[in-house]
Amino acid sequence: MSILVGKDTKLIVQGITGGAGSFHAKQMIEYGTNVVGGVTPTRGGEKFEGKVPVFDTVKQAVSATGANATVIFVPPPGAADAILEALDANIELVICITEGIPVVDMLGVRRVLEAAQAEARANGKSIPRLVGPNCPGVITPGECKIGIMPGHIHKKGNIGVVSRSGTLTYEAVGQLTALGIGQSTCVGIGGDPVNGMDFVDVLELFQNDPDTHGVIMIGEIGGGAEERGAEYIKAKMTKPVAAFIAGTTAPPGKRMGHAGAIISGGQGTAAAKIAALEAAGAKVAPTPSDMASTLKSMMS
Repeated sequence: MSILVGKDTKLIVQGITGGAGSFHAKQMIEYGTNVVGGVTPTRGGEKFEGKVPVFDTVKQAVSATGANATVIFVPPPGAADAILEALDANIELVICITEGIPVVDMLGVRRVLEAAQAEARANGKSIPRLVGPNCPGVITPGECKIGIMPGHIHKKGNIGVVSRSGTLTYEAVGQLTALGIGQSTCVGIGGDPVNGMDFVDVLELFQNDPDTHGVIMIGEIGGGAEERGAEYIKAKMTKPVAAFIAGTTAPPGKRMGHAGAIISGGQGTAAAKIAALEAAGAKVAPTPSDMASTLKSMMS
């Protein structure tokens, strides 16, 4: 087993005919991901790479292909609408790669997402999930790669990885693979201040996945997602969690790369996040190079 994506995932690509969309759609197909369609308004009826049908709308694509997941490579001004279109078509998993979506747009998306999730819970239906935006995507090694991560560094196994940073996800995966330790699923939740799934959502899935035996959690300064994750680890996690927090030397008030990576009002410091995680029983790696070895030291 794994979480979120696997051999049963049927994927459409929103923005498949654009530069980034077409490049990464080819990479995903080469990896073995079941890409069943693409969406670009006004380009319906075309075939991407001569085999993947392109549709004008997400609803048309879902109706024709039975897609249950979508990945979004739509430029920032239209990306929030692309997420809303996917939710409106009742797609279970929406993964948005796009960076630079205005926060006000994402606030509107978040309201719609929460309402859709509440309705699904009330009716006993599967809950729609959003990963991202501004994230590398999700991969279950050997089965399904959705996003922009390099597939070749991954190895099938039993360690879950969840991260706000794309590059540090690859670093953790590279270290695990070098040690001969495979991954169950790797989830990049993204670095924007308003997003979909957070650490708690992914940790809960890993905790309930029998094939995930341990977790690497990679956070960074800004916001309170890591502290909420620490609370979940303390209350519910029975599996070992190794963590790393980026930004220990970041000055307050300065945005460090990601839109959400900023210490404001004394909140969101690396020291506070590390203390919360250690108090919850997680082991925090002192440097990025120690992420995999820290987890290995916790595995019996």
